[in-house]
Amino acid sequence: MPGKFLRLLAIAMLLFMSASAQKKAPSFSIIPLGVKGGIDESNLSAYMVSAAGSNNYICMDAGTLHSGIEKAVSKHTFKVPAETILKQYIKGYFISHAHLDHVSGLIINSPEDSTKSIYGLPSCLETIKTHYFTWASWANFADDGEKPALKKYSYKPMEPGKPVTVDGTGLSVQVFPLSHSNLVGAAYLVKNNDAYVLYLGDTGPDEVEKSTKLRELWQAIVPLISKGELKGIMIEVSYPNEQPDKSLFGHLTPNWLMKEMQVLQSLTGEGKLKGFNLVVTHVKPPQKNIEKLKQQLKQQNTLGLNLIFPQQGKRIEL
Repeated sequence: MPGKFLRLLAIAMLLFMSASAQKKAPSFSIIPLGVKGGIDESNLSAYMVSAAGSNNYICMDAGTLHSGIEKAVSKHTFKVPAETILKQYIKGYFISHAHLDHVSGLIINSPEDSTKSIYGLPSCLETIKTHYFTWASWANFADDGEKPALKKYSYKPMEPGKPVTVDGTGLSVQVFPLSHSNLVGAAYLVKNNDAYVLYLGDTGPDEVEKSTKLRELWQAIVPLISKGELKGIMIEVSYPNEQPDKSLFGHLTPNWLMKEMQVLQSLTGEGKLKGFNLVVTHVKPPQKNIEKLKQQLKQQNTLGLNLIFPQQGKRIEL
């Protein structure tokens, strides 16, 4: 009898360990190609996102491509040439808004890129079409706009509430509008089976922007947090707390981020954000400001969030 009991106990422990391992298995692989917001043109907002274990990525913003890919190769994140990553691994671009620090890599690399789609809100795509992919400023590599259209890229306007599926990736993406000073920016909710990750482009706090867009976004993701399906939020914090509200220009500070996280917790319930993954993006140079910003975030992290500071070229798994 004792032997039988021990065998049953061992089997139970193995089943428990197997279930725990499956529970902790990552759902997403994120490769930061650029993590800063101005002025370092070699390291501007761009994040490759795929289902874990897949080399079929979408790119959230595209401020830096080539330099970031080269950095990822040098860090052995990828073991293939940079050209393969640009042309074969990246299946499409999701642009949050058309400021240069979010699209310049896409524009500059377009002659060497492969055929794929550019997704975004109609206002964002219109700016790319009329200001960047024109024959006066560059060349029209897209399928609409000034003639001749070279048709390498196809514009895919998105509507809030209507997810799109990206062929060959297993991912679907839903867009939410954000308030970014004088622009309508975008957040993208990426779905892989029953797991999600949320990427926000540039955004100001609701109170400063006189907006409700962040609160509406938080309300939309509450059910995903409650069920443990949202694996993380990628959100900008551009300036340290010393930046006055009148000079935020549609961005966040540690103070404002934590206020917004308090709003999110008020919707999810006490303690629900403890250990939740928060990837901090779009930090603005100089380096002393970045270090101050990180220190302030850590000091004000009373909710127990798992703060992640991405490094260019280094893989993040969520």
